[in-house]
Amino acid sequence: MNAPEFPEYINSNPVVVLDSEFVVGMEFSSRETVIAAIKDYTIRRGVDYRVCESEPTTFYAKCVQYGTSCDWLIRASLIKRKFCWVVRRYNGSHTCTRTRISQDHAKLNSDMIAEVIKPLVEADPSLKVKSIIAEVQSKFNYTTSYRKAWLAKQKAIANLFGGWEASYEALSSWFEAMVQKDPSAAVEIETAPAYQGDEVVHDVRILTRVFWSFYPCIRAFRSCKPIVQVDGTHLYGKYKGALLVAVSQDGNGNIVPLAFAVVEAIARSNGSWEPPRAIRMFCVRHIASNFLRNFKAPYLQKLIVNMGYCRTVREFNVQYARLRERGEAYTRWLDRIPR
Repeated sequence: MNAPEFPEYINSNPVVVLDSEFVVGMEFSSRETVIAAIKDYTIRRGVDYRVCESEPTTFYAKCVQYGTSCDWLIRASLIKRKFCWVVRRYNGSHTCTRTRISQDHAKLNSDMIAEVIKPLVEADPSLKVKSIIAEVQSKFNYTTSYRKAWLAKQKAIANLFGGWEASYEALSSWFEAMVQKDPSAAVEIETAPAYQGDEVVHDVRILTRVFWSFYPCIRAFRSCKPIVQVDGTHLYGKYKGALLVAVSQDGNGNIVPLAFAVVEAIARSNGSWEPPRAIRMFCVRHIASNFLRNFKAPYLQKLIVNMGYCRTVREFNVQYARLRERGEAYTRWLDRIPR
């Protein structure tokens, strides 16, 4: 006699499952847990089923080969007096051939994968997609596609932390709470009206820009050097734009964050970030990274970094000549970046 294969789906008085199979009378807490258990059972055995009836109080499914080489079927119904779902009919294990048609499984969709990886995403929201594919392979012995794994991660993040819309809607309340807690904080929000066709949608505004600074940052600027550096990174989520951070240095050389902003791309700023109002600098690490992405030449990446850190024009010219000897395409690409 084996332990039930689906203990998380069974209520406090579970029916003992023989040979990891369903049995008539087996109880579940909800319709969703019934379907999840059937999907899990199907995926692990490399078989498939089609839904014959799916109602609020009944779920009925048969093997895709039912009537030819298999008699597998299952019917579960809601028993209102017991406040649970019960397996009312079951024909036993599959008798069809269990050869797999492909590496993936039709029932192993992104919703199911999202439920499986929830604990992993909660512990590490930056979880790599390839790690999700490996987790699915480990649990179900199937290799899911990159897109399905990526989509499952987005759904898991939305279930755990809220979706993009909810997060943006919460910004205004979050800033209001911040200013209420610390009235000396600075917040500026710009919004635009929303349109449906040519008509303005009332009571709906679209976030365009937001600027904020905490009072300790504002106060710390009094002790900083009279230079402000602004760096930015692209936002790669559903809503595009750029996150900017303004920093300075105190007398001991420590980096002090001053202010933050979410804005449109800097390229659309109509020259506001150009001399004489601002001097643009380039990150050597990003230049080297972009060089590697363009030319796939890791043996030259170190040379690019060394050129960026040259302290004299003569030293730079020597390194530049070394790069040109390896191919003029490299130096032409580099020449597009102002020195």
